[in-house]
Amino acid sequence: MGETRKRGRKPKAPASTTETMDFQYTSASNATQTDYVAAQNDVFSAANDSVPTAAAAAAKNDANNPPLARRGRGRPRKSEAGHMEDTEPHAAASPERRPYQNGAVVLEPPPQPVAKWESVAARVVPAMDAVVKVFCVHTEPNYSLPWQRKRQYSSSSSGFIIGGKRVLTNAHSVEHYTQVKLKKRGSDTKYLATVLAIGTECDIGFLDVVAMLTVSDDEFWEGVSPVKFGDLPALQDAVTVVGYPIGGDTISVTSGVVSRIEILSYVHGSTELLGLQIDAAINSGNSGGPAFNDKGNCVGIAFQSLKHEDAENIGYVIPTPVIMHFIQDYEKNGAYTGFPILGVEWQKMENPDLRLAMGMKSDQKGVRIRRIEPTAPESHLLKPSDVILSFDGVKVANDGTVPFRHGERIGFSYLVSQKYTGDTALVKVLRDSKILEFDIKLATHKRLIPAHTTAKPPSYYIIAGFVFTAVTVPYLRSEYGKDYEFDAPVKLLDKHLHAMAESTDEQLVVISQVLVADINIGYEDIVNTQVLAFNGKPVKNLKSLANMVDNCNDEYLRFDLEYQQLILNFATQIVVLHAKAAKAATLDILTTHCISSAMSDDLKT
Repeated sequence: MGETRKRGRKPKAPASTTETMDFQYTSASNATQTDYVAAQNDVFSAANDSVPTAAAAAAKNDANNPPLARRGRGRPRKSEAGHMEDTEPHAAASPERRPYQNGAVVLEPPPQPVAKWESVAARVVPAMDAVVKVFCVHTEPNYSLPWQRKRQYSSSSSGFIIGGKRVLTNAHSVEHYTQVKLKKRGSDTKYLATVLAIGTECDIGFLDVVAMLTVSDDEFWEGVSPVKFGDLPALQDAVTVVGYPIGGDTISVTSGVVSRIEILSYVHGSTELLGLQIDAAINSGNSGGPAFNDKGNCVGIAFQSLKHEDAENIGYVIPTPVIMHFIQDYEKNGAYTGFPILGVEWQKMENPDLRLAMGMKSDQKGVRIRRIEPTAPESHLLKPSDVILSFDGVKVANDGTVPFRHGERIGFSYLVSQKYTGDTALVKVLRDSKILEFDIKLATHKRLIPAHTTAKPPSYYIIAGFVFTAVTVPYLRSEYGKDYEFDAPVKLLDKHLHAMAESTDEQLVVISQVLVADINIGYEDIVNTQVLAFNGKPVKNLKSLANMVDNCNDEYLRFDLEYQQLILNFATQIVVLHAKAAKAATLDILTTHCISSAMSDDLKT
């Protein structure tokens, strides 16, 4: 009788045939690289580095050892070749089983991959070390009480170092700055910075356009390589936004893809420029931080996100063409001069009857000029109802677009934004069925109600308690809040949206409020009402009004105001004051309200 065989599981053979996995960085397979790189949230330049994942190891093991049929109890079956078959399936990701120890099976976890970060860090650190945290103390003007400023407040945002010992950030990050300091990654020192330029159309110095800073302390620039700029990315290209958003003090990295490229209306300057839409998170504090491509080059500056109940993960980036325009404008002129405009409003020509009525042939396309800015340098060359056929040799379609890249079209205002103030452009138009060409000089936009103000305080003038000021978008925002486009008086909004300045120095002057005194009884309810004329003379701007009042020798001061109610017939209301009494009461009113001067400094010169 042979040896009695004990029932139970056959001890597992040593895993001598199992292939040893090498977890060093290799270039084994594209699939493995993709799995690993996707798992790294803060690595954007390691496209050629990889580490096999557990799932990939299991798939590789299964491919080398296909599962066999489940064996029953008893002795292993013999193969046709006479060898014993191991019919127990392999489980590369399962815990290893050791032989019985003290009557129990010991489970040992599988070996984990040990990544070597040296090669990744060598590529990531130079770019991320150039990202700085921007600390700014702001002191905003009080546009509703223009003789004083608001309480100062502090903010933090992001920026990055570029060539020439300069730092870029967003315009709003340093708007109305009193003091700006920068801190490098991993440093405990804050360095005082100087603001070189603020571009308020592209939010880089609104940076809601862009702002440019520098630091005089040479220590700040030691050991840091400036960020390099890349080309405009394509749709679905990966982008990584780096900065210092809320939620922590250390650097933060979010990733996404480019989901849209189009002309955007930038918040701060209300200017239409090229913009990128991405799905990476852009939170408060991210503004001014760079957006990198997978090569570690900067392709834009994060500047705002869309807050809407029906939208998620929509952020916007200022692309490199806009950034480079800002930088080259500063280098060329020694200051930021802005983005030029053609100075026309136009209408689409998509209707075939409209095209026939304008004398267009079947092979002609373009847009019709509705009206022309009176302040445009070459406003006398173009005329309403001219059809713009091309701009600088690029044909304009009936919907106002031009070819951009393969499969993409973009508004022809993009071509204008590529120019600089003072440049000329060749514009081909159709007028009375004849094709004409003009060299048009481009200039910055002069709005009747400016979208932003310079660093100087707002202007004001006070007489007999009447506070006169010039209307700007910051003033409307101060008076009516963020929703001023819904809450401000209709007539002011109509001028804000549709009125054009007739001259470069024209302003919309209003009575902001009336500081109550005996001299102005009955006029207390006048608020934000436009001043049309003084003693029969039109009011061109605030300075001209102040000069006319101060030099008036008439017995009475008469102000013609625009009537606030919407009626069909034009009407005005008037304010009449005795000249000597009004001027005498002004000093007492200023003393009562602790106002140091009856006019702002810019009106005294």
